[in-house]
Amino acid sequence: MPSNLSEAPVSNPDTVRPLPDRTLWFWIRTWLPVALGILMILIESTESMGADHTSSWLRAIYQTIFGHISDERWVHLHHYIRKMGHFIGYGLIGLAWLRAWWFTLPRARFFTDFALAMLGTATIASYDEWHQSFLPNRGSSPWDVLLDCAGAFTMQLIVYVYMHLTKPKQLAHAA
Repeated sequence: MPSNLSEAPVSNPDTVRPLPDRTLWFWIRTWLPVALGILMILIESTESMGADHTSSWLRAIYQTIFGHISDERWVHLHHYIRKMGHFIGYGLIGLAWLRAWWFTLPRARFFTDFALAMLGTATIASYDEWHQSFLPNRGSSPWDVLLDCAGAFTMQLIVYVYMHLTKPKQLAHAA
């Protein structure tokens, strides 16, 4: 096991992922989840998905499940629901990026795929916030980019820990 992350990967055939056939279907299957995640972000990064438009239908769903909530409490809860959506949504797109790089670069270490996934997530999150700065009912904040990246980081860390515990041979070259 290498003592630091900069050492070359172990060349044991039991720990190295095989190279897949690089057919058109491989590329579609590998990168379609990333493309769909980006498309979802583009759809959500519009005026119609601003807080002033999501409050009414999210409140209706909430009140159907949990009962009445006062206006004052709803303002705070709606804010946290939207921030939780950032965290979870970008966490999932971070996983899509991680999966795509994992399949695209099968000889790379997990942390290389992790870093590339974080870069992809941060790029999309930054673009999303920049785009929202031009919309009259949307705000733009670097804190949202940090929250988005925290979601991606957390979900990728969960995957790493899960794989470390259940499939250590696949991660042996990443340690």
